[in-house]
Amino acid sequence: MSLEYRLLQALSAWRGAPRWSVALSGGLDSLVLLHALSRLREQHALPPLRALHVAHGLQAVAEDWPAHCQTCCEAWQVPFEVLAVQVPREASLEQAARQARYAALGAQLQDGELLLLAQHADDQVETVLQRLLRGTGVRGLAGMPSARPLAAGWLFRPLLNESRATLAAYAEQHALRWVDDPSNLDLRFTRNRLRHQVLPALREHWPGVDASLRRCAEQAAEAQGLLDELAVTDLAAAQQPAAWDWLGLPQLALAPLRALSQARQRNALRHWLAPRTLLPDAAHWAGWEALRDAGEDRQPVWRLHAGELRRSAGRLFWLSGDWCVTPEEPPAWTGKAPLALPGNGVLHVQGVLPAGQVSVHYRRGGELLCLPGRGQRDLKRLFNERDVPAFLRQRWPLLAIDGELCAVAGLDGRQCGDWQVQWQPPPSS
Repeated sequence: MSLEYRLLQALSAWRGAPRWSVALSGGLDSLVLLHALSRLREQHALPPLRALHVAHGLQAVAEDWPAHCQTCCEAWQVPFEVLAVQVPREASLEQAARQARYAALGAQLQDGELLLLAQHADDQVETVLQRLLRGTGVRGLAGMPSARPLAAGWLFRPLLNESRATLAAYAEQHALRWVDDPSNLDLRFTRNRLRHQVLPALREHWPGVDASLRRCAEQAAEAQGLLDELAVTDLAAAQQPAAWDWLGLPQLALAPLRALSQARQRNALRHWLAPRTLLPDAAHWAGWEALRDAGEDRQPVWRLHAGELRRSAGRLFWLSGDWCVTPEEPPAWTGKAPLALPGNGVLHVQGVLPAGQVSVHYRRGGELLCLPGRGQRDLKRLFNERDVPAFLRQRWPLLAIDGELCAVAGLDGRQCGDWQVQWQPPPSS
C-alpha cells in the first residue's frame, strides 16, 4: 500500500471540509505531504488545497525558504501564502515560536477548514519521551493528538503513523528538494538532544523503543479519554446556572468540587482549564489548595499562565484579558450614545436621563444610593446583600448626576423616572 493511498485513507473523514491548508516549512516532511496531496487531487475529488508558510524571522538562512516553497507550489499548482510573525524573545524560544506559528495559522482558517501538519511517527516518539522526562502526566504522555480544534477550523496530522524513513524514501523516489533547518542540529534544544543523542542510544540497546513509546501514547490517550469523561460528570454539578452568568465569565460552584477527592478535583480543573491556559505543573497546584481552603473573608487568587482564578461568594471565576487589569477612569459622557469604558466594556442607557451634569466613575468609598421605597443605602451594604464578587466591586460603573450617585449600572434595577442604566462587561478572552 503506497504512502499516497494511506494518506488518502487517513483523510477520508475530512473530505467534506471546505478547504485543506498545508503548513509548509519547506522541509522534508511538509514537502512530502504537499506533494502527495497534489498528486492525489489529480485522481480524486478533494477540497481546495493551499500552502501556508510561517516566516519567523529568527534565522538569516530562513529568508530563502519562502522562495523555495513558492517554487514548489507553482510547479504543483498549489496557491501559496507567506505569514510573517514576530516571536517574542522569551526564555523558551521554542515555545514562543510555536505559539506564534499556531496563532498565525489558526487566524487563516474559516469555519470548518482543515489545517494539515506533517508531524510523523518519529516526532510522536520524541514528543512522548520529552513529556515523560518533564513529568507532564497522562495528558502529556498521550503525545500529539491526530486531530484537535484550532480557531474556527481543525488541525489534523495525517502522517502520525508514518516513519521519517518512509517520508525520506518518498522524497527520494520523486526527486524532491527540501530545505534543512540548521536549528534542528542545535543541541541546546531539548528535542534535538533527544533526537540526536538519547534516542539513538536507546534504539541501540532496545530496538523496540519506538513502538513501545507509541503504544504508551495510545494507552495514555485512551486513559485521558476516560479521565475527560469523569471530568465532564464531575463538572456538571458545578456548572449549574447562577446569578452571575450574565457577566460572561467562565465560572464554577465551589461546593461540588470540594465534595470530590483531591485527585478528582485536579482532574476536573485540568479539563476545565485546558482550553483557557497552560496547565499547572505539579508544584503549582498548591495555588489551587490555597484558593480552595482560604477563609470566607479572604479574596484568594490563583494566577496561571493566561489568567487567574478567583473565588468569591462560593464560586470560582476565570479572569483573563481586560479582567486582569484595573480599568482606567471613564471618559466624559453625555448619557446619550453608548459609552465605551476603557478596558471595561460598554455602558448603555434605556430612556432619557434626568437633566444635569452626567458623570461615570468607579467606587471610591462611602457612596450612598437612593433606592425607590428604601431610601438611601450604603453601596458597600448593597454589594454585600447581592453577594457581588469582590473582584467586581472596584470596576462596577457608577453613574452620578450633578455629583450625586443615581445608578449602579444593572444592579439596582429601574430608577425613579423612565430610564435605566445597563452595563455590558468586557468579554472573557
